[in-house]
Amino acid sequence: MIQPSEVVLTATERVTLGTPTAEAVASEAERLGATRVFILASSFLALKTDEIARIEKALGSRHAATHHGIRPNAPRSDVLAAAAAARAVNTDLVVTVGGGSVTDAGKIVTICLKHDITTIEGFDAYRTYVEADGTVVQPVFEGPDVRTICVPTTLSGGEFNPLSGATDERIKLKQGYATRLMVPVCVVLDPAITVHTPEWLWLSTGVRAVDHATETLGSLQSNDFADGIADSALRLLAEGLPRVKADPSDLEARLKCQIGAWQSMIPIIAGVPMGASHAIGHVLGGTCDVPHGHTSCVMSPFVQAWNASVNAHRQVRISACLGDATQPASVLLDKLIRGLGMPRSLGDVGVSENQLPLIAEYTLEDFWGRTNPRPITGAEDVMTILRTALV
Repeated sequence: MIQPSEVVLTATERVTLGTPTAEAVASEAERLGATRVFILASSFLALKTDEIARIEKALGSRHAATHHGIRPNAPRSDVLAAAAAARAVNTDLVVTVGGGSVTDAGKIVTICLKHDITTIEGFDAYRTYVEADGTVVQPVFEGPDVRTICVPTTLSGGEFNPLSGATDERIKLKQGYATRLMVPVCVVLDPAITVHTPEWLWLSTGVRAVDHATETLGSLQSNDFADGIADSALRLLAEGLPRVKADPSDLEARLKCQIGAWQSMIPIIAGVPMGASHAIGHVLGGTCDVPHGHTSCVMSPFVQAWNASVNAHRQVRISACLGDATQPASVLLDKLIRGLGMPRSLGDVGVSENQLPLIAEYTLEDFWGRTNPRPITGAEDVMTILRTALV
Protein backbone atom coordinates (compact mmCIF):
# COMPACT_ATOMS: atom_id res chain seq x y z
CA MET A 1 0.00 0.00 0.00
CA ILE A 2 1.38 3.40 -1.00
CA GLN A 3 1.43 6.12 1.62
CA PRO A 4 1.33 9.51 -0.13
CA SER A 5 4.23 11.77 0.80
CA GLU A 6 6.39 14.53 -0.61
CA VAL A 7 10.02 15.62 -0.59
CA VAL A 8 10.63 19.27 0.26
CA LEU A 9 13.80 20.80 -1.21
CA THR A 10 15.79 23.67 0.29
CA ALA A 11 17.55 26.70 -1.13
CA THR A 12 21.14 25.55 -0.51
CA GLU A 13 22.93 25.74 -3.85
CA ARG A 14 26.18 23.89 -3.22
CA VAL A 15 28.22 21.87 -0.73
CA THR A 16 32.00 21.66 -0.89
CA LEU A 17 33.66 18.45 0.29
CA GLY A 18 37.24 18.57 1.51
CA THR A 19 38.18 21.99 0.12
CA PRO A 20 40.12 24.07 2.71
CA THR A 21 37.76 26.46 4.49
CA ALA A 22 39.49 29.75 3.64
CA GLU A 23 39.68 28.85 -0.04
CA ALA A 24 36.06 27.71 -0.20
CA VAL A 25 34.67 30.76 1.63
CA ALA A 26 36.65 33.25 -0.44
CA SER A 27 35.64 31.58 -3.69
CA GLU A 28 31.97 31.55 -2.76
CA ALA A 29 32.01 35.17 -1.56
CA GLU A 30 33.50 36.18 -4.92
CA ARG A 31 30.89 34.13 -6.81
CA LEU A 32 28.10 35.85 -4.87
CA GLY A 33 29.63 39.30 -5.34
CA ALA A 34 29.70 39.91 -1.58
CA THR A 35 31.72 42.94 -0.46
CA ARG A 36 30.89 43.16 3.28
CA VAL A 37 31.34 39.67 4.70
CA PHE A 38 30.51 39.21 8.38
CA ILE A 39 32.08 36.21 10.12
CA LEU A 40 30.32 34.70 13.14
CA ALA A 41 32.83 32.33 14.71
CA SER A 42 33.15 30.06 17.68
CA SER A 43 35.10 31.76 20.46
CA PHE A 44 37.64 28.94 20.58
CA LEU A 45 38.45 29.13 16.87
CA ALA A 46 38.60 32.92 16.99
CA LEU A 47 40.82 33.18 20.06
CA LYS A 48 42.84 29.96 20.19
CA THR A 49 43.58 29.10 16.53
CA ASP A 50 44.56 30.88 13.33
CA GLU A 51 41.64 29.42 11.36
CA ILE A 52 39.52 32.59 11.42
CA ALA A 53 42.52 34.77 10.57
CA ARG A 54 43.09 32.57 7.51
CA ILE A 55 39.53 33.15 6.34
CA GLU A 56 39.83 36.90 6.93
CA LYS A 57 43.08 36.98 4.93
CA ALA A 58 41.57 34.99 2.06
CA LEU A 59 38.59 37.36 1.92
CA GLY A 60 40.84 40.41 1.88
CA SER A 61 38.90 43.63 1.33
CA ARG A 62 35.63 41.67 1.29
CA HIS A 63 35.93 41.04 5.05
CA ALA A 64 33.87 43.54 7.08
CA ALA A 65 33.88 42.22 10.66
CA THR A 66 34.24 39.15 12.87
CA HIS A 67 32.14 38.42 15.95
CA HIS A 68 32.18 35.58 18.50
CA GLY A 69 30.59 34.79 21.86
CA ILE A 70 27.58 32.60 21.05
CA ARG A 71 26.88 30.40 24.06
CA PRO A 72 25.40 26.87 23.88
CA ASN A 73 21.80 26.65 22.66
CA ALA A 74 22.03 30.18 21.18
CA PRO A 75 20.39 32.45 23.79
CA ARG A 76 18.31 35.20 22.23
CA SER A 77 20.54 37.88 23.76
CA ASP A 78 23.62 36.42 22.06
CA VAL A 79 21.82 36.33 18.71
CA LEU A 80 20.82 39.97 19.20
CA ALA A 81 24.44 40.96 19.90
CA ALA A 82 25.61 39.19 16.75
CA ALA A 83 22.83 40.81 14.71
CA ALA A 84 23.80 44.24 16.00
CA ALA A 85 27.42 43.67 14.97
CA ALA A 86 26.33 42.49 11.52
CA ARG A 87 23.94 45.43 11.14
CA ALA A 88 26.69 47.87 12.08
CA VAL A 89 28.75 46.91 9.02
CA ASN A 90 25.73 46.59 6.72
CA THR A 91 26.75 43.03 5.90
CA ASP A 92 25.74 41.40 2.63
CA LEU A 93 26.91 37.87 3.53
CA VAL A 94 27.12 36.05 6.88
CA VAL A 95 29.70 33.29 7.29
CA THR A 96 29.35 31.00 10.32
CA VAL A 97 32.30 28.92 11.50
CA GLY A 98 31.65 26.67 14.46
CA GLY A 99 29.25 24.23 16.05
CA GLY A 100 25.48 23.99 16.03
CA SER A 101 24.80 26.98 18.26
CA VAL A 102 26.95 29.26 16.10
CA THR A 103 25.26 27.91 12.98
CA ASP A 104 21.76 28.43 14.42
CA ALA A 105 22.60 31.91 15.64
CA GLY A 106 24.02 32.97 12.28
CA LYS A 107 20.96 31.80 10.41
CA ILE A 108 18.62 33.58 12.83
CA VAL A 109 20.76 36.73 12.58
CA THR A 110 19.63 37.02 8.96
CA ILE A 111 16.01 37.08 10.16
CA CYS A 112 16.89 39.77 12.69
CA LEU A 113 18.41 41.84 9.89
CA LYS A 114 15.43 41.38 7.58
CA HIS A 115 12.77 42.18 10.21
CA ASP A 116 14.75 44.61 12.39
CA ILE A 117 14.56 42.48 15.53
CA THR A 118 16.40 44.42 18.22
CA THR A 119 14.83 43.21 21.49
CA ILE A 120 14.32 39.88 23.26
CA GLU A 121 10.56 40.28 22.82
CA GLY A 122 11.00 40.91 19.11
CA PHE A 123 11.62 37.21 18.47
CA ASP A 124 8.16 36.17 19.67
CA ALA A 125 6.30 36.82 16.43
CA TYR A 126 8.62 34.54 14.45
CA ARG A 127 8.97 31.44 16.61
CA THR A 128 7.26 28.14 15.94
CA TYR A 129 4.93 27.02 18.74
CA VAL A 130 2.48 24.26 19.60
CA GLU A 131 -1.18 24.78 20.52
CA ALA A 132 -2.74 22.90 23.43
CA ASP A 133 -4.34 20.43 21.01
CA GLY A 134 -0.96 19.60 19.47
CA THR A 135 -1.31 21.78 16.37
CA VAL A 136 2.06 23.15 15.26
CA VAL A 137 1.90 26.82 14.31
CA GLN A 138 4.74 28.04 12.09
CA PRO A 139 4.49 31.77 11.43
CA VAL A 140 4.79 32.79 7.80
CA PHE A 141 7.20 35.65 7.18
CA GLU A 142 9.53 36.91 4.48
CA GLY A 143 12.87 35.18 4.25
CA PRO A 144 16.16 37.04 4.60
CA ASP A 145 17.83 39.19 1.96
CA VAL A 146 21.29 38.40 3.36
CA ARG A 147 22.33 34.76 2.89
CA THR A 148 24.81 32.65 4.82
CA ILE A 149 27.72 30.32 4.21
CA CYS A 150 28.06 27.74 6.98
CA VAL A 151 31.28 25.98 7.96
CA PRO A 152 30.24 23.38 10.55
CA THR A 153 32.82 22.04 13.01
CA THR A 154 30.49 19.55 14.69
CA LEU A 155 28.04 16.96 13.38
CA SER A 156 24.64 18.32 14.47
CA GLY A 157 23.68 18.97 10.84
CA GLY A 158 21.64 22.11 11.45
CA GLU A 159 23.45 23.93 8.66
CA PHE A 160 21.34 22.00 6.15
CA ASN A 161 18.02 22.82 7.79
CA PRO A 162 15.80 25.86 7.18
CA LEU A 163 14.88 25.44 10.86
CA SER A 164 17.08 26.90 13.60
CA GLY A 165 16.77 27.04 17.37
CA ALA A 166 17.40 29.79 19.93
CA THR A 167 16.68 29.83 23.65
CA ASP A 168 14.30 32.29 25.29
CA GLU A 169 16.20 33.02 28.50
CA ARG A 170 13.05 34.34 30.21
CA ILE A 171 11.56 30.84 30.39
CA LYS A 172 14.64 28.75 29.58
CA LEU A 173 12.98 27.12 26.58
CA LYS A 174 14.63 26.49 23.21
CA GLN A 175 12.33 27.43 20.34
CA GLY A 176 12.38 26.98 16.59
CA TYR A 177 12.43 29.47 13.72
CA ALA A 178 11.90 28.38 10.14
CA THR A 179 11.72 29.85 6.68
CA ARG A 180 13.07 28.46 3.42
CA LEU A 181 15.79 31.03 2.68
CA MET A 182 17.29 30.76 6.16
CA VAL A 183 19.39 27.80 4.96
CA PRO A 184 22.89 28.73 3.81
CA VAL A 185 23.53 29.29 0.13
CA CYS A 186 26.65 27.13 0.59
CA VAL A 187 27.90 24.62 3.16
CA VAL A 188 31.63 23.96 3.51
CA LEU A 189 32.50 20.47 4.75
CA ASP A 190 36.19 20.67 5.60
CA PRO A 191 37.40 17.81 7.82
CA ALA A 192 40.72 19.55 8.50
CA ILE A 193 39.15 22.42 10.46
CA THR A 194 37.30 19.95 12.68
CA VAL A 195 40.49 18.65 14.32
CA HIS A 196 40.16 21.58 16.75
CA THR A 197 36.76 20.32 17.93
CA PRO A 198 36.98 18.64 21.35
CA GLU A 199 36.56 14.87 21.09
CA TRP A 200 33.47 14.75 23.32
CA LEU A 201 31.76 17.42 21.19
CA TRP A 202 32.59 15.78 17.87
CA LEU A 203 31.46 12.33 18.99
CA SER A 204 28.35 13.46 20.86
CA THR A 205 27.08 15.55 17.95
CA GLY A 206 27.85 12.54 15.77
CA VAL A 207 25.41 10.61 17.92
CA ARG A 208 22.94 13.44 17.34
CA ALA A 209 23.28 12.70 13.61
CA VAL A 210 22.80 9.01 14.38
CA ASP A 211 19.59 10.02 16.15
CA HIS A 212 18.38 11.85 13.01
CA ALA A 213 18.90 8.68 11.00
CA THR A 214 17.38 6.29 13.53
CA GLU A 215 14.29 8.42 14.15
CA THR A 216 13.81 8.52 10.37
CA LEU A 217 14.14 4.75 10.04
CA GLY A 218 11.81 4.30 13.01
CA SER A 219 9.20 6.75 11.75
CA LEU A 220 5.86 5.50 10.46
CA GLN A 221 5.70 8.57 8.20
CA SER A 222 8.89 7.99 6.23
CA ASN A 223 9.26 6.76 2.65
CA ASP A 224 11.73 4.81 0.52
CA PHE A 225 13.70 7.92 -0.46
CA ALA A 226 14.17 9.07 3.13
CA ASP A 227 14.84 5.54 4.37
CA GLY A 228 17.58 5.02 1.79
CA ILE A 229 19.33 8.27 2.70
CA ALA A 230 19.04 7.54 6.44
CA ASP A 231 20.38 4.02 5.92
CA SER A 232 23.48 5.39 4.20
CA ALA A 233 23.91 8.06 6.87
CA LEU A 234 23.76 5.56 9.71
CA ARG A 235 26.27 3.23 8.07
CA LEU A 236 28.74 6.09 7.43
CA LEU A 237 28.42 7.32 11.01
CA ALA A 238 28.67 3.84 12.52
CA GLU A 239 31.97 3.41 10.66
CA GLY A 240 33.37 6.92 10.92
CA LEU A 241 32.74 7.78 14.57
CA PRO A 242 34.69 4.82 16.06
CA ARG A 243 37.49 5.47 13.55
CA VAL A 244 37.83 9.09 14.68
CA LYS A 245 37.68 7.95 18.31
CA ALA A 246 40.61 5.60 17.58
CA ASP A 247 42.57 8.12 15.48
CA PRO A 248 41.57 11.81 15.66
CA SER A 249 43.86 12.61 12.70
CA ASP A 250 41.88 10.35 10.34
CA LEU A 251 40.51 13.01 7.99
CA GLU A 252 38.87 10.46 5.70
CA ALA A 253 36.83 9.17 8.65
CA ARG A 254 35.96 12.72 9.65
CA LEU A 255 34.63 13.44 6.15
CA LYS A 256 32.59 10.22 6.27
CA CYS A 257 31.05 11.53 9.49
CA GLN A 258 30.34 14.91 7.90
CA ILE A 259 28.66 13.33 4.88
CA GLY A 260 26.72 11.02 7.20
CA ALA A 261 25.53 14.01 9.22
CA TRP A 262 24.45 15.76 6.00
CA GLN A 263 22.57 12.70 4.81
CA SER A 264 20.93 12.30 8.22
CA MET A 265 19.37 15.74 7.82
CA ILE A 266 17.90 15.22 4.36
CA PRO A 267 14.84 13.22 5.54
CA ILE A 268 14.06 15.85 8.19
CA ILE A 269 14.29 18.65 5.66
CA ALA A 270 12.28 16.57 3.20
CA GLY A 271 9.43 16.33 5.67
CA VAL A 272 9.90 13.23 7.84
CA PRO A 273 9.04 14.23 11.41
CA MET A 274 11.31 13.28 14.26
CA GLY A 275 10.07 11.76 17.50
CA ALA A 276 10.44 11.82 21.26
CA SER A 277 14.23 11.70 21.37
CA HIS A 278 14.48 15.00 19.54
CA ALA A 279 11.54 16.59 21.36
CA ILE A 280 12.92 15.70 24.78
CA GLY A 281 16.39 16.67 23.60
CA HIS A 282 15.29 20.20 22.74
CA VAL A 283 13.99 20.62 26.27
CA LEU A 284 17.05 19.08 27.92
CA GLY A 285 19.18 21.57 26.00
CA GLY A 286 17.21 24.76 26.49
CA THR A 287 15.88 24.07 29.99
CA CYS A 288 18.57 21.93 31.63
CA ASP A 289 21.66 23.17 29.75
CA VAL A 290 22.54 19.67 28.51
CA PRO A 291 24.89 19.86 25.49
CA HIS A 292 23.08 19.28 22.20
CA GLY A 293 24.78 16.00 21.33
CA HIS A 294 24.58 14.57 24.84
CA THR A 295 20.78 14.75 24.70
CA SER A 296 20.75 12.12 21.95
CA CYS A 297 23.46 10.04 23.64
CA VAL A 298 21.12 9.70 26.61
CA MET A 299 17.67 9.55 25.04
CA SER A 300 17.98 7.76 21.69
CA PRO A 301 18.22 4.14 22.91
CA PHE A 302 15.51 4.64 25.55
CA VAL A 303 13.08 6.14 23.04
CA GLN A 304 13.70 3.34 20.54
CA ALA A 305 13.02 0.80 23.30
CA TRP A 306 9.77 2.57 24.24
CA ASN A 307 8.68 2.72 20.59
CA ALA A 308 9.46 -0.93 19.80
CA SER A 309 5.94 -2.08 20.60
CA VAL A 310 4.64 -0.20 17.54
CA ASN A 311 7.58 -0.03 15.11
CA ALA A 312 9.78 -3.08 15.75
CA HIS A 313 9.42 -3.96 12.05
CA ARG A 314 10.98 -0.58 11.20
CA GLN A 315 13.73 -0.87 13.77
CA VAL A 316 15.13 -4.03 12.15
CA ARG A 317 16.74 -1.82 9.50
CA ILE A 318 18.41 0.27 12.20
CA SER A 319 19.87 -2.91 13.66
CA ALA A 320 21.08 -4.03 10.23
CA CYS A 321 22.89 -0.73 9.69
CA LEU A 322 24.55 -1.19 13.07
CA GLY A 323 25.76 -4.65 12.15
CA ASP A 324 23.28 -7.20 13.52
CA ALA A 325 19.65 -7.35 12.38
CA THR A 326 18.90 -9.97 15.07
CA GLN A 327 19.58 -7.58 17.97
CA PRO A 328 17.22 -4.85 19.22
CA ALA A 329 18.09 -1.41 17.90
CA SER A 330 18.14 0.03 21.41
CA VAL A 331 20.79 -2.49 22.48
CA LEU A 332 23.04 -1.78 19.50
CA LEU A 333 22.66 1.98 19.92
CA ASP A 334 23.61 1.66 23.56
CA LYS A 335 26.70 -0.34 22.56
CA LEU A 336 27.76 2.24 19.95
CA ILE A 337 27.30 5.19 22.29
CA ARG A 338 29.07 3.53 25.21
CA GLY A 339 31.92 2.55 22.90
CA LEU A 340 32.39 6.22 22.07
CA GLY A 341 32.64 7.02 25.78
CA MET A 342 29.49 9.13 25.84
CA PRO A 343 27.01 9.56 28.76
CA ARG A 344 24.07 7.19 28.88
CA SER A 345 21.74 8.48 31.59
CA LEU A 346 20.07 11.70 32.66
CA GLY A 347 22.05 11.49 35.88
CA ASP A 348 25.27 11.41 33.84
CA VAL A 349 24.40 14.81 32.33
CA GLY A 350 23.30 16.42 35.59
CA VAL A 351 19.52 16.08 35.31
CA SER A 352 17.77 15.21 38.58
CA GLU A 353 14.45 13.50 39.23
CA ASN A 354 12.78 16.68 40.46
CA GLN A 355 13.30 18.24 37.01
CA LEU A 356 11.39 15.51 35.16
CA PRO A 357 7.85 16.97 35.47
CA LEU A 358 8.90 20.28 33.86
CA ILE A 359 10.80 18.45 31.11
CA ALA A 360 7.71 16.34 30.43
CA GLU A 361 5.42 19.38 30.23
CA TYR A 362 7.77 21.30 27.96
CA THR A 363 8.16 18.26 25.68
CA LEU A 364 4.45 18.50 24.89
CA GLU A 365 5.11 22.05 23.62
CA ASP A 366 7.79 20.87 21.20
CA PHE A 367 6.74 20.50 17.55
CA TRP A 368 8.05 16.91 17.49
CA GLY A 369 6.48 15.95 20.80
CA ARG A 370 3.33 14.86 18.97
CA THR A 371 4.93 13.03 16.01
CA ASN A 372 6.49 10.07 17.82
CA PRO A 373 5.68 6.66 16.26
CA ARG A 374 4.14 5.52 19.54
CA PRO A 375 1.76 8.39 20.31
CA ILE A 376 2.55 10.58 23.28
CA THR A 377 -0.85 11.39 24.75
CA GLY A 378 0.25 13.39 27.78
CA ALA A 379 3.03 14.25 30.18
CA GLU A 380 2.86 10.85 31.87
CA ASP A 381 4.02 9.13 28.68
CA VAL A 382 7.07 11.38 28.62
CA MET A 383 7.62 10.72 32.31
CA THR A 384 7.68 6.99 31.60
CA ILE A 385 10.48 7.45 29.09
CA LEU A 386 12.38 9.83 31.34
CA ARG A 387 12.26 7.49 34.32
CA THR A 388 13.90 4.73 32.30
CA ALA A 389 16.70 7.16 31.42
CA LEU A 390 17.25 8.55 34.90
CA VAL A 391 20.07 6.26 36.07
